[in-house]
Amino acid sequence: MRSVVAPSRSVVTLASIAIAAGMAVAMLALGREPWFAGGYIKLWHGAVKSAENSQHLTDWYTFTHLIHGFGFYWVLSWVARRMSLGARFVTATLAEAAWEVFENTSFVIERYRTATISLDYYGDTVVNSIGDLVAEMGGFALAASAPVWVTIVTFVAIEVVLAFAVRDNLALNILMLLRPIEAVKSWQSGP
Repeated sequence: MRSVVAPSRSVVTLASIAIAAGMAVAMLALGREPWFAGGYIKLWHGAVKSAENSQHLTDWYTFTHLIHGFGFYWVLSWVARRMSLGARFVTATLAEAAWEVFENTSFVIERYRTATISLDYYGDTVVNSIGDLVAEMGGFALAASAPVWVTIVTFVAIEVVLAFAVRDNLALNILMLLRPIEAVKSWQSGP
């Protein structure tokens, strides 16, 4: 039986920074803006139906990336349990960065615009994707350190609050990307 060497905290940190930098370069190569075209960066932007959504560091959808972190932790704990926690963290960070790049391809952006309420969505800025990546890392860290019930309650709370606050959440986002339902789109377009 081979022994598995866990990467040091500094190796995990450097790998995560390298992944974030690689993601930023890939997004710039896709033509994504580094930050909001208006020339400023907000820590939080709360208006979903706005041209500034997904353009600043954090927004309502940042919370869904916390859930990504929970999911990556749970899945990797199950399928890669022999992998060290640090290696699973780096793997989750790489998966999230890959999603951020894929999510910002013309194909996915157009899908969001036609199948969901995101008619004014033109892709994330690099700053927003970095915020989403950090949120995923935080979600992974929370799931790794908190009791399972805390993560589950947080997951449910995020989904419920987002459904009421912005008529969208991770479950609805996935549903509408994969199999759009006109009744859901109509409800989401409400007042």
